This record gives sequence, structure tokens and C-alpha cells, in this order.
Amino acid sequence: MVQKAKILLVDDRPENLLALEAILSALDQTLVRASSGEEALKALLTDDFAVILLDVQMPGMDGFETAAHIKRRERTRDIPIIFLTAINHGPHHTFRGYAAGAVDYISKPFDPWVLRAKVSVFVELYMKNCQLREQASLLRLQLEGNGKDAGGEAKESAGLLAELSARLAAVEEQAEALTKQLNDESTDAAAVATAAHLERKLTGLRRALDALEPGTGSTSSVSSQN
Repeated sequence: MVQKAKILLVDDRPENLLALEAILSALDQTLVRASSGEEALKALLTDDFAVILLDVQMPGMDGFETAAHIKRRERTRDIPIIFLTAINHGPHHTFRGYAAGAVDYISKPFDPWVLRAKVSVFVELYMKNCQLREQASLLRLQLEGNGKDAGGEAKESAGLLAELSARLAAVEEQAEALTKQLNDESTDAAAVATAAHLERKLTGLRRALDALEPGTGSTSSVSSQN
């Protein structure tokens, strides 16, 4: 069963958080509120998030400072950040947002459909990465099993390899379709780059899985690649 992705909403105004929840509820994911930068950083200590929607203008720690802390942490540095702001100070202000690590910068009032579409892209990429980690975990278990029982149960090993290959093929097909959709729709460059990174990971996992097939070499050489 695939768990829902978590989306972090950061804004010091309750009415803005309520509006974001209304817009994103259609995605049927888990929406987590934070009313300050400090509260957002606390939430990020324990939970994994697909994307962060971060208000720029907040008392105390503003959005730029919060983003800087997020990007300095190894656990959270790769989480996409979408900045939301009620004001626009021109190119310099926007550049500061991207320099802080944002993948997008949206001025209020924003189009709800556009915001929902942008968030959905990162949620889908997050789900694909979760599937990829699951396949990698299964592959590691298979490698460990082969190391402990090098000579026996070849039939069972072949069956597991076939199942792994089929599950990986399904993820590969979905990732390819997503990349094509992103390219066709000229979506944000950051989303396209993230999708390409996912496909490269899938290619590496496919090579490792193929190397486990009979007659393609020892599992020790595959282990050294991971």
C-alpha cells in the first residue's frame, strides 16, 4: 500500500494556510501546517515531505532564512521549495528566492489551478522515488540472500529476480511517461531535471538487476557498485 505524500505549508497567517489547504485538498495527500519558520524546521526533523510551500514574509525567521536552514541540512536539502509572496520587489527579490534554493517563486494572488498542478508534479516525483527506494531495498535483500546461500534454492532466487524485474519495469514505464509529460508541457526546468535524475537512478538499478541474471557475473561485483 502506497502511503500518501506529506506537503508542508508554511505561513504565519491562519487564513492563508486555510486557503492553501482548500486548494491542495484535491490532491488527496497529507497537508501539514507550520505557522513559522521555526515550526517548519521542527516538523522537518521527524517527517519526510514531497514539497514545501513557504511564505516569504513572516515575522522572526522569514522564508529566505528558513529555506537557508533547510538547504544546509543533509536530510532536507533536496526537498523542493515553492516560495509564496504577497509582494513583488522585482527581479532582485525573485533572484534571492532562487538563490535560497527555491524551485519556483509565485506571487499572490496566484492561480489555484497552476499552484495545484505545480505541487502535483513534485508529489508524483516523490512517489516515484519512494518506489525506487523500495525496489533497491528488495534488490539488496536478494544480494544478501545470495551471499548467505550461494549454492541453493536457485529456483526461488530466479522467481524473486523475475518479480523484481517486473516491478522495476513498471516504475521505469511510469517514470518515462512522466518525463515525456513534463517535456511536452514545458514545465519548470527543476521538475524536468528531477525527473531526469530519477530515470538515471532507475537505469543504474536496472544494470545491477541485470547483472544478477545467471551467466552475467558474480553478485559481489554488483554489491561493489551500490
